[in-house]
Amino acid sequence: MSNTPLPPVTVLLLCYNQQDTISEAIAGALAQDYTNLEIVISDDASKDGTVEQIKACLDGYTGPHRIKLLCNQENLGIGGNIDQAVRQSSGELIFIAGGDDVSLPARVSTVVEFWLAHERKPDLIGAYLFDMDQSGRIQGTIRIGQLEKYRSLDDWSRSPPHVIGAAQAWTRRLFDRFGGMPKGAVGEDMVMAFRAIGLATAITLPVPLVNYRRGGLTSKQKVLDAATVIKGLTRKINSTKTELRCMLDNARELGASPATLAVLDEKLKKELFIESMFASKGLGRKIGLCLEYSMLPADFRLRILTYAAAPWLLAPFFFLKRLRYRSAIRR
Repeated sequence: MSNTPLPPVTVLLLCYNQQDTISEAIAGALAQDYTNLEIVISDDASKDGTVEQIKACLDGYTGPHRIKLLCNQENLGIGGNIDQAVRQSSGELIFIAGGDDVSLPARVSTVVEFWLAHERKPDLIGAYLFDMDQSGRIQGTIRIGQLEKYRSLDDWSRSPPHVIGAAQAWTRRLFDRFGGMPKGAVGEDMVMAFRAIGLATAITLPVPLVNYRRGGLTSKQKVLDAATVIKGLTRKINSTKTELRCMLDNARELGASPATLAVLDEKLKKELFIESMFASKGLGRKIGLCLEYSMLPADFRLRILTYAAAPWLLAPFFFLKRLRYRSAIRR
């Protein structure tokens, strides 16, 4: 970098019940080779020994970085935790770090150099990641979507990009422009990328800068029975509704096209339909909901009706799927 004063940067390390991995995450933050750095560690009311581990890691620290520890008295969720932590930070550029992931030492300096080379115009920079298993072994590289190819929300609505928040950095002006992060949101990476795409200021840095640990919300479970499908359909309904309503508001504010608004509206209606189908009692009421939501694709409504009313009908399908899976493992 040149002799120009370095912009103030914040690494926002978010954690909840991660006593076994938080030490590695903190070590990754403290090892950053960028000098004008603030590290804000925000624990979301952990019930295990996470906070004690954090304090032990920070005890006696005399390095160059400014450290701030926030301990929420009640669990705010991912969106709420990010929102309050950003408001108590001072960086011009905000880096997201998970309590089970490890930022490589040059993560911040590499992104800042990239950002300055683009004259500080990007509002969101998404980097690649190393795929790390629970034991810490690197399994390969995870590539996200090429965000610079998305120049409008119409581009997003045609094919939303793959994004991962653990390797994102975004500007404070993007956060402030849309009034922060809604409480209840879990997919904050999708929301922030959506906002930056709406401003045509999202870009990808195709370099792995984070060891991304598979687990928790990011773990992938093989779907071999109807119960697993139902869990996947229902476990994030509330957060997804929050995110889609936020994105609809953002889209309207940005003057999005009717086509984009229609895509978001359909996504929201699908979540509302799923919620209603699993909450309602009786086959007659469920069939009535299928008629009420006639604006949704018929095959989607039939699929959800089957899972909500008669998942046993799918037993033969999943039996064959398990057989194929076990056969593939033996090979």
